[in-house]
Amino acid sequence: MSEERPKNESDEFDEIVGAETDRDPDLAVIEAGSRTLRAQSGPPQGDGIPTRPADPEVDRALREVEGELAKRWPETKLEPSLVRIESLMDILGSPQRAYPSIHITGTNGKTSAARMIESLLGAFELRTGRYTSPHVQSITERISLDGAPISPERFIETYQDIRPYIEMVDAQQEHRLSFFEVLTGMAYAAFADAPVDIAVVEVGMGGSWDATNVIDAGVAVIMPISLDHTDRLGTTPEQIATEKAGIVKQDATVVLAQQPVEAASVVLKRAVEVDATVAREGMEFGVLSREVAVGGQLLTLRGLGGEYPDVFLPLHGAHQAHNAAMALAAVEAFFGVGSQHARTLDIDTVRSAFASVTSPGRMEVVRRSPTVVLDAAHNPAGARAAAEAVTESFDFSRLVGVVGTSDDKDVRGLLEAFEPIFAEVVVTRNSSHRSMDPDELAAIAVEVFGADRVQVEPRLDDALEEAITLAEEEGEYAGAGVLVTGSVVTVGEARLLLGKG
Repeated sequence: MSEERPKNESDEFDEIVGAETDRDPDLAVIEAGSRTLRAQSGPPQGDGIPTRPADPEVDRALREVEGELAKRWPETKLEPSLVRIESLMDILGSPQRAYPSIHITGTNGKTSAARMIESLLGAFELRTGRYTSPHVQSITERISLDGAPISPERFIETYQDIRPYIEMVDAQQEHRLSFFEVLTGMAYAAFADAPVDIAVVEVGMGGSWDATNVIDAGVAVIMPISLDHTDRLGTTPEQIATEKAGIVKQDATVVLAQQPVEAASVVLKRAVEVDATVAREGMEFGVLSREVAVGGQLLTLRGLGGEYPDVFLPLHGAHQAHNAAMALAAVEAFFGVGSQHARTLDIDTVRSAFASVTSPGRMEVVRRSPTVVLDAAHNPAGARAAAEAVTESFDFSRLVGVVGTSDDKDVRGLLEAFEPIFAEVVVTRNSSHRSMDPDELAAIAVEVFGADRVQVEPRLDDALEEAITLAEEEGEYAGAGVLVTGSVVTVGEARLLLGKG
């Protein structure tokens, strides 16, 4: 009888990979020709959501800028071209070239990963700039320096500084710069002016022709890809991945989340074309273990340089653990771990950085008795992740949903993901012109939930009050809760109504 072989770190990681059932860990059949990255043997504070300026004059000036931006093409109106943003960058002296960058795309998890990357870099004493979208409550959230949104004064000043150049580009082009293009130009200019040591940039939509894609990021992060914005990006994971792979630049490092095989194939082919190095979740790095903890979860992460045990992440859900693994690998890749040296990053610094991470509007508790949770899930994949997270992290005896969605989303798919966990759902709308009409939303909800489980409240404040009342019907100690979801705008407005910000 042979003696049992002792289990080593590699065996444990293989077991974790083998245990993944809803992701595809083995991309060997489609990685031929690509290089894979293998190690050779002050964090931000607060939730980062600003309130309106206290100074009436500053508030007035900020509203004027917001008003001018609102007159431009909205983020939902796109022309797939980099011509306008490239013209603006040229006339500004290419501020986006003044610092290295990490570029993030994917369908879900981009903002949370960006905030984790920012926290890690800040903990290693680098001055960071972060550009994310959309915002939860204030437009100034989109541009952050050192882990905090830029001040309203600086936001206004940045806009005024580049406004003459914006107008010059507007005059030269067939279409004026869009809302998102102007904000992108502002972010890149603000980062150069700061100056930052590194920029963490989230793609707005897609990748190839997204306005952010005028940077040459040394690290490209591709979060999980699923169907969203199908009218603009394509109707299959392969088509969507083709757009998103456009952020992968010559000789870059690609940090790749586990993907549908057809999506991963596209990214890996792109990596071969530009001689990029690939680090794959579930192969070169990943989540070794996770357990639910008070206020979040305790993780052991496998990085490019080795193992990082006992990492507390104050966010809920398996998806956030995977986001953390992606963020860690991205920062390791930026520091050269796996290509230039094999050592891990300082474990105490990594632990401190993750412990300080916040992600407003993502499984965020904003009230107790009854517990009210906000989550900005707006597509079926995000809704499934949210449903799993709330089931795992909260022992609700009864959960009431408040749902307000945009009219261009897969609303039925989103509602079907939440149907098993919602005892009742209150459908509503937010203030955006894109918000789905509550009666139309209710008609779909009735087909999914049945008429007796659906209520309609056209006003969000009334919907919140009704949901809280329904939850309270079980009594103060019965353990009922409310989940507000469906849109970043819905969550942001609910956050304000519930006294956050």
